[in-house]
Amino acid sequence: MRFLLALLTLLGLLALQPASAEEATKATLYKDPSCGCCREYGTYLSQNGFDVEVVDTADLLSIKQQSGVPAELEGCHSTLVGGYVVEGHVPAGIVKRLLQEKPQILGISLPGMPLGSPGMDGVKEAPFVIYEIPNADSAGAPKVYATE
Repeated sequence: MRFLLALLTLLGLLALQPASAEEATKATLYKDPSCGCCREYGTYLSQNGFDVEVVDTADLLSIKQQSGVPAELEGCHSTLVGGYVVEGHVPAGIVKRLLQEKPQILGISLPGMPLGSPGMDGVKEAPFVIYEIPNADSAGAPKVYATE
C-alpha cells in the first residue's frame, strides 16, 4: 500500500512539471503539392526547433495575397509563424530573431529560390538578403531585415 501511495505521489509531482524547458514554436508552411524544396525547408525548420505543419495547396497565390506579400518579395512558399509571414527559404536563425524582436512588420522574405539556402540544393553564391515585408501603411522600397 505504501508503494502505491508513493507511486501516486510521484506521478502527481511529475504532472506538475512542464512538458519541456522550451516548447517548439508552431509554424504552418503552405506549399505547392509538387515542390520538393519546400518539403525540405519544412524538415529543416523541424530540425531547428519548430513544430511544422505542412499544407499542400494549389492556390498559394491567395495565401501570399492574404498575408500582404508584395509580388517582388514572393518566395517559393509561405510560412505563418508567430503572427508573421516568412516567405521563402529564410534561415531558421533569422526566423527566431524575428520572433524574438517582434518588429512592427508583416514578416520577412528571402525572394526567389537562392541556391544553397535552407531546403535548396547547390552552393551559396552570395550572402542571402532577407527583406522586411512592410505593413500596408509603409511606403518606399523594401528594407533589408538581415543578411546571412
